[in-house]
Amino acid sequence: MIDLHRRSFLAGTAALGLATAASAASPMGTARGPVQATWPSLVQNYRYPDWFRDAKLGLWSHWGPQSVPEQGDWYGRFMYMQGHPMYEHHLKTYGHPSVTGMKDLQHRWKGERWDPDALIQRYVRAGAKYFVALACHHDNLDCYDSRYHAWNSTRVGPKRDVVGIWEKAARKAGLRFGVSNHAAHAWHWYQTAYGYDPVGPKKGERYDAFRLRKADGRGQWWDGLDPQELYTGGHAVLPDGIDSIEAMNAWHDKNNGQWIETGPKDDPAYVTRWLLRQTDLIEKYKPDLCYFDDYGLPFGPVGLESAADYYNRSIEWHGKIDVVLTAKQLQPHQRFGLVQDVERGFADRLWDEPWQTDTCIGDWFYNVARLNDRSYKTAEQVMQRLADVVSKNGNLLLSIPQPGDGSIDAEEEKILDGMAGWITVHGEAIFGSRPWRIYGEGPTQLATGMQNEGAAKPFTAQDIRFTTNKGALYALFLAPPTGPITIKSLGTAREGAIERVTLLGGGTVRHRRDAAGLHLDWPREQAAGFVPAVRIDGRGLV
Repeated sequence: MIDLHRRSFLAGTAALGLATAASAASPMGTARGPVQATWPSLVQNYRYPDWFRDAKLGLWSHWGPQSVPEQGDWYGRFMYMQGHPMYEHHLKTYGHPSVTGMKDLQHRWKGERWDPDALIQRYVRAGAKYFVALACHHDNLDCYDSRYHAWNSTRVGPKRDVVGIWEKAARKAGLRFGVSNHAAHAWHWYQTAYGYDPVGPKKGERYDAFRLRKADGRGQWWDGLDPQELYTGGHAVLPDGIDSIEAMNAWHDKNNGQWIETGPKDDPAYVTRWLLRQTDLIEKYKPDLCYFDDYGLPFGPVGLESAADYYNRSIEWHGKIDVVLTAKQLQPHQRFGLVQDVERGFADRLWDEPWQTDTCIGDWFYNVARLNDRSYKTAEQVMQRLADVVSKNGNLLLSIPQPGDGSIDAEEEKILDGMAGWITVHGEAIFGSRPWRIYGEGPTQLATGMQNEGAAKPFTAQDIRFTTNKGALYALFLAPPTGPITIKSLGTAREGAIERVTLLGGGTVRHRRDAAGLHLDWPREQAAGFVPAVRIDGRGLV
């Protein structure tokens, strides 16, 4: 079925004239091979790896210097916006951003309590089959031994190859290993660092990114490093004279607050450096998965070069394309050339091709408020999400945020332990499974799209998801039944004979079947467990 859709899309791209573009000469450092830097070539050559289709659950260390303040996401941008809570936190905790900037937060990132082997073992118990490490966020610090970017974690912060250490720990534990690259957006995301306070005692005083050059580091901890390389250069510098927070925010929204996939017009070398950093990352760590925080691919033909490079390298390593490259909001002609990722969102249908949703139990970067107000996702909510995604041919990539010291807190440990307990009993319904003819049934309607998980309504016992594995059909109840329950999709109009129903972690379930569905006499003693599942054995069901 996937190949049928692939051929249809290739025909469509040819009609659009997209299939005639030949690969441009590869820049130095990119791998040669059969995959060309065009969408039709990506679609023609890509095949979804069996390991990814079997894995279903990955855990992600979305960990870096923005974890240090323990205030949540996008600290490196918002700390430069007067009036924002992160600006106020920074002012009170570290000083004014004209003096103490994001570069200094990167210096404070030490990871002194980081135990990667222990964390990986805990993630394995929680069901992870692959592990993803943050390689570079919008704050533009490479968390690895970067050949082309001096601002990296071997010289700044932990003074360690964070990605390399994660990679060794993950592979030693038998996990597939991935990396995430968010750096394509650093050049516009960071422009707030070139601003100033529009009001107050420091009114008009420019922040550190505007003022500092390499020579200013003489005798400082960052001696030899160029702040302009970190902050990316002033591509959208605020004009003087803005005198209100509202006007300042409006200027940022219009000039540097858009999510775009192009490079800075005044600095084409930024895009070239991005490609060099990306290919260096792939060459060094040979990841099984690479996550791009981009809609489609970044930087047009350069993004295509990076994808072709990755696939051609995989052919060198494995004899075939056996890797996963994810991106978001794929257009029709881009489907089947990558794996589509749906950030913090849902799907409302069973997809033809494998896909992934990524989410976090809290904020992407550690936010101590999540611990204090107990607002993390629960283990039950995570398993509901996993069952829903897997039934629709997807994988779940789940981030467990770490503070700057590299530990995880007690509540996160409880969540992981709850996941581990569920996986021990129900793993056969998830790992190595494939979708059934329909994904499920039930009254709760999920809106498809990104960034909408907060609007989802609570699931009910009538919300049921199906998977198949080794000839058996599984039904997972997103909320536990409290009495007799009917699976409407398994009425006698559905072909196949049902011979036995078994509660995972329990015993045989009494059942009967008629035109209205498969009726189960739910065991009373099992009513308290979350996301229970039954195995349905018979003939002609799958």
